Amino acid sequence: LNMRILFVCTGNISRSAMAELMAPHIFKDPSLQFASAGTRGLHDHAISNEAGTLLRHDGIDQAAIDAFRSRRISPAIARESDLILCFEHAQRSDIATENPLKARRTFLMTDFANLCELCARNGWLEGADFTARVESAIANVGLARPELPQAQDIDDPQGQGMEAFITAHNELVRMLK
Repeated sequence: LNMRILFVCTGNISRSAMAELMAPHIFKDPSLQFASAGTRGLHDHAISNEAGTLLRHDGIDQAAIDAFRSRRISPAIARESDLILCFEHAQRSDIATENPLKARRTFLMTDFANLCELCARNGWLEGADFTARVESAIANVGLARPELPQAQDIDDPQGQGMEAFITAHNELVRMLK
């Protein structure tokens, strides 16, 4: 049983692109499929130079970096996804509004990481594999919500210089782990 995880940012050339290419190196699970898109995604654009530099530093294959092309989220892309992870409140809101059936499977990265951590700490994660544990976290969101800290955006580094990219990258790695 495959789980399709979609990362969504604004332009799909930095944050979500990094997430799509980094996630398989963190989650070495062939049942997981990772993709990305942008709420205002540029069509068929290469990954940003700064993101590419950081991914090379992480040991991501240059061919994968070169092959990446951005895309804009559509109802079909959202429908195909089992879990949608966004970087900003506005992105989550846009997706939930345009795809109401996916609202309960759409989270901010920071919120989902906090949810998983809380569920693990309280013994609420069930299942032998990643997909089952993710499903149990989603099932427990109502129970967990009052205990979760306020979800934080992972700011868009585009046009903000390499330091902003490093900050976004490091936050992303922490959330994925």
